[in-house]
Amino acid sequence: MRLGHLSTNERPLAVSFEFFPPKTPEMQEQLWRAVRRLEPLKPSFVSVTYGAGGSTRDRTHATVKRLVEETSLVPAAHLTCVGASRSEVDDVVCRYWEAGVRHIVALRGDMPEPGARYVPHPDGYQSTPELIAGIRKIAPFEISVSCYPERHPDSPSVDGDIDLLERKVAAGATRAIGQFCFSAETIAEFRDRVAARGLDIPIVPGLMPTTNFKGVARMAGRSGASVPPWLSRIYEGLDDDLESRRAIAAALLADQVEALRSYGFDHFHFYTLNQADLTFAACRLLGLPQACGKGVS
Repeated sequence: MRLGHLSTNERPLAVSFEFFPPKTPEMQEQLWRAVRRLEPLKPSFVSVTYGAGGSTRDRTHATVKRLVEETSLVPAAHLTCVGASRSEVDDVVCRYWEAGVRHIVALRGDMPEPGARYVPHPDGYQSTPELIAGIRKIAPFEISVSCYPERHPDSPSVDGDIDLLERKVAAGATRAIGQFCFSAETIAEFRDRVAARGLDIPIVPGLMPTTNFKGVARMAGRSGASVPPWLSRIYEGLDDDLESRRAIAAALLADQVEALRSYGFDHFHFYTLNQADLTFAACRLLGLPQACGKGVS
């Protein structure tokens, strides 16, 4: 990897960050330290997740509202179909609009029980395309959706995933954010297959820091993402060496972005896990112009 190489690329680099709503006062402090440190990078937007079955609904709303009121960031609120009627979901959408939120990440969502088969609420939105159409009827939100370069676990094939993405676009989706994937070639192939369908929607690769490699491997197993053997080998024997894992993870993030840039990508979505240092370091390694300052700890 050539450090700072991307700063000379003619295409401007855009980034966005994902946070999750905190459960405790300590986690709240950690989140806002991360927000303040990453804010000077001027991301295109920052998203806030929505727990399985809507379990974090109020905390997600409170976090997004505070981002609107206390920062210069543009928040995107995650919203799912699970565990709520249409009227309940519509009420959440209306509350976001009233709070000044103009961007929603519309998702099917997961059931509250880990690994449980998805069952739509009998009075709710039955699918993500239905949810998108419902949001569009309420207000002119920007709507991002998910995509899966390696196939969603519930999908029969990548073509099936693209079929669903096509329905999401028809309903009004404007951007697709990728599930994390460690192969730039796989992500580029997925983007090209989407384009071959005639779908004119940006595909934004999702990037996962790997400092907690065992945790990432568990998430990969649940989401259908593959973990290449070379990545496992890099972290062998480093369970008790946090500093080395941090250094490796930052370099891997920057290296992955450089590989993706060579395939023509110029917007990247970082799953921060409410930790600022890795994302900030990766952006510095990439020569992101807005990262010239020290940030705010």
